[in-house]
Amino acid sequence: MTDPARRDEPNVVPGPDEPSLVTARYARRAATDRYSLLRPDVWHTVQERQRAMLQLFAALGWHDLSQRRAAEVGCGHGGNLLELLRLGFAPEHLRGAELLPERIAQARHVLPDALPLWQGDATQWPVPPGSQHLVLQSTVFSSLLDDAFQQRLADAMWSWVMPGGGVLWYDFTYDNPRNPDVRGVPLARVRELFPQARLRVRRVTLAPPIARAVCRLHPSLYTLCNWLPVLRTHVLAWLEKPVR
Repeated sequence: MTDPARRDEPNVVPGPDEPSLVTARYARRAATDRYSLLRPDVWHTVQERQRAMLQLFAALGWHDLSQRRAAEVGCGHGGNLLELLRLGFAPEHLRGAELLPERIAQARHVLPDALPLWQGDATQWPVPPGSQHLVLQSTVFSSLLDDAFQQRLADAMWSWVMPGGGVLWYDFTYDNPRNPDVRGVPLARVRELFPQARLRVRRVTLAPPIARAVCRLHPSLYTLCNWLPVLRTHVLAWLEKPVR
C-alpha cells in the first residue's frame, strides 16, 4: 500500500526505446563493490567532485542554498541528493528521477519523504518549465547511446532551468574500450546538446583504472597523479542559462 504522506510523483513506463535499452544494459552488469565509498579511490573521487561543486556554488554567490530548487536526472540510490541536503538544500526544494525501480526504491529508503521521487523516462518527467535553479546529471549521458534521445533529454533539462540557473554536468569524456554499454561525452558534444548555454568547465577525476592501481599502493598517490590534467577523465561543467 502506498503511504499517503509521501509525495512521490506518478510513474511512466518507458517504451521499447533507449530507456528500455538502458535498463537491459544495466541488468547485465555484474554486482561489484567497485563504487563503494570504503574504497580510497572512490572517496578521493567523490571528495574531489564535492570540492569542485562547492567552489562553483561560492563563485555563483550561492551562499544560502535553502531556497534554491534543484532536480537530479538519474538520481540512482540517492547519494547526490543526500549531498545536496547536507550542503543546505531543503528537501521540499529537491526532486529526483530514476529509470531503474530497484534504485529508486533504495533512494526512497534513505531520503526524506518531503523529497519527491519519480520513476521512469526522464524526458517525460513533469517538471514545470523554468522552475529549477539547478538541474544535475552525473554520468547519465555516458550511458545513453542514442544521439536523438540524448538531445531530447538535454532539451527537457534545459526547459526546466530558470534564467540565471543552470545544468550541473558531471561525466566522463573518453570511451571505455572494455565497456561497450557506455561512451564518453566530449566537451564538443556537450556544447551541441546545450547550444545556448554559457559554460564554465573544470576537468576533474583521475582516470579510474589509474586511481584504483595507485590507491592500492597508497591513497595519497591519487592526489599526486591527479596533478597531471592529461590523466583526468571527467568534466564538471556549469551550463548557465542566460538572463534575457
